[in-house]
Amino acid sequence: MSLTEPVNSLRHYDGQAHAHTHEHVQVMVPLAGRMELDIDGHAAFTDPSCGLIIPAGARHAYQARPGTRILVIDAPESAGLARLRRFALTPACSALDEHGDAGRQLALLLGLPAVLPSRRGLDLARLDAALAPALDESWNTARMAAIFHLSPQRFHARLLELSGSTPGDYLRALRLKQASRLLARGVTLEAVSARVGYRSASALAYALRRDLGATARTLRQSRD
Repeated sequence: MSLTEPVNSLRHYDGQAHAHTHEHVQVMVPLAGRMELDIDGHAAFTDPSCGLIIPAGARHAYQARPGTRILVIDAPESAGLARLRRFALTPACSALDEHGDAGRQLALLLGLPAVLPSRRGLDLARLDAALAPALDESWNTARMAAIFHLSPQRFHARLLELSGSTPGDYLRALRLKQASRLLARGVTLEAVSARVGYRSASALAYALRRDLGATARTLRQSRD
């Protein structure tokens, strides 16, 4: 049955490849993960930095990693939805979910700036996999950018766009998250500071208070 108004749903993907076509438009808003697509012979991807409009009638094959979650808005054809387009997801999109009004959500998304299809993606899981076992090492923007063969400037811009964090902020968040885990397991503050890249226990204690509002004592008590 043809759609007469937009409807939304939250979809989870299993990592398998699929292909189909349908008479309605699909607007993809990734909340987590990344999807690779072939849309009428055009390669595309979508991730939490950029949404995607798939026109009605376009045959598309797609594959997403397990754990990928995408808010999908199915909509009837209309002006603004007739062509393949990627658009930048801004902080205003963070509140979108399957419980919101699909028509209002669609209007918001149609007002977002377009993204050039040639822009390279950034896999945060790959970045985390490189950083996590080496949090005690020195990581500057250039070293992180080299993982993706990007310039430091392009990497900084893409990470900020995708995660809302600068490279330094992103690294600090990972370090403090790991520090919190270790402290909750009973590891001493001095040992934790060395393992996550802080120059001293006092420097780590200050960062925990400033960024998390927590102390080593409260984090240790959280395991009880």
